[in-house]
Order: sequence, then C-alpha cells, then structure tokens
Amino acid sequence: MDAETQSQTQPQSPAPRLRTNLDTDLLKLIAIVCMVVDHVGTVFFPQYPAFRWVGRLAFPIFCYCLTVGLMYTHDIRRYLGRLAIFAVISQPFYALAFHPEAFWANLTNWNIFVTLFFSLLAIYGIKSRRWWWFVVGVLAINLLNADYANTGIILTLIFYLCRNKPWLGAMLYVLSYLPALWGGSLEDPLALVVGGHAVGFEIFAILSTPLIFLTTRSGLKIPKWFFYAFYPGHLFIIFLVRTALGI
Repeated sequence: MDAETQSQTQPQSPAPRLRTNLDTDLLKLIAIVCMVVDHVGTVFFPQYPAFRWVGRLAFPIFCYCLTVGLMYTHDIRRYLGRLAIFAVISQPFYALAFHPEAFWANLTNWNIFVTLFFSLLAIYGIKSRRWWWFVVGVLAINLLNADYANTGIILTLIFYLCRNKPWLGAMLYVLSYLPALWGGSLEDPLALVVGGHAVGFEIFAILSTPLIFLTTRSGLKIPKWFFYAFYPGHLFIIFLVRTALGI
C-alpha cells in the first residue's frame, strides 16, 4: 500500500479548533497556584505586593481556558449552568475569606465565577451570532460591578477572535495591558516603582502570554470538577486560618 492510499484509508485527526495552547489542565493548575498566592498575599501579607503581582497571571489564563471550553463544549447550557452554580456556592465563602467582619455587606461583592459566567455568555453571543447575549453579558457585568469587570469580556474576545492567529492574539493581548505602564500611582502600594515612575501592577499579566500562545504537551489530566470545587474550598480554608489567627 503506497503512502497516498494509506493516508486515504487511515482516519484523519480533526483539526484543532484553536491554534493556541490546548494544554488546559496544566494552564488551570498554574492559574490556581497563582490565584492562591494572590489570595494568601491579600489576606495575610498585604505589605508584600509580590504576592499580588504573581496573582495577575491567573485571571487571563482562566479567561483563555473559558474560551477553549466554549469551542469544545458539547452543551453550552450545561457549561453556563456549572459556572452559575459555583458562582452561587462560592459567594458566601468569598465574602468570608476577604470580608468576614462585614459579611452581609459584602455578599454582593461578586466572585470571579460571576465574571466568567457573563463573559462566557457574551462570547457565546458572538460565536452563535445571537448578539443580544453579548449585550446582556456586557450590561450584567457592569451593572453588577463584577470582579475584573469588562476585562473578562475583552480577554475572551481576543482569545476567541484570534484563536487561529496566535501571533495576532499575543500582540493584542500584550497591547491590552500596556496602559498599565503609565496607569500606576506612587500612592498605590501594589504598583511597581521603577526609577520613581509607578507602573500599574496589572502589567504582570503579560507574563501569561507564552503560557497561552505557545503550545505545551504536559499530558496532565485532572478531573474538571476539581477546578470548580477548588475555588470555594480554598476560600473556606483561608477563612478558617484567618479566624484561627484572629485576623
């Protein structure tokens, strides 16, 4: 059998729906580690901004994995449903971890699942050409003043629209964070001060660029429910530790 005939008889692997990094379990693992560092720094070591700088890598990676999920999910309603359920489950733990002294007042200080839910809804509106869902997502994030606000929608748009052009996606991604170079304040304890000039700490999100746009093949496989459950779980542990320490 010659090579041409053999290639015709063998099943062909489907083309990837994105040309960016599909090693999402590795990316999610990196993201949750960065997130934990960020949250630990926020609660226990606020005087050390490096914890928060590391945390800037997490949210863009989560948004990217959300985009990959949109392209590969078999049921968008279930996907949205999972995000909604864990948004509700996580909310009291979010308030306890960061604002236990004002728990009830901060129940509407929305957690990241809320942002991811409406970002997914908005990008699904673009993908399916049901533009009203995009409008609903944008309006909801702004009306609710959700965590990271419109950043989630902007990032998911970049990742989705440039899914087959990694070079363009990487360029737009980096450009979206360049305003941080002149967006800092010397009065902000989280800012990076270089030669007397304050750079917004969001600039560290650029470090996620190679993770998202360069292909890795770790072969890592982690149950998806682990990542969902980890978020409220680690918030509850932070609450227990700060309670034990009397913080």
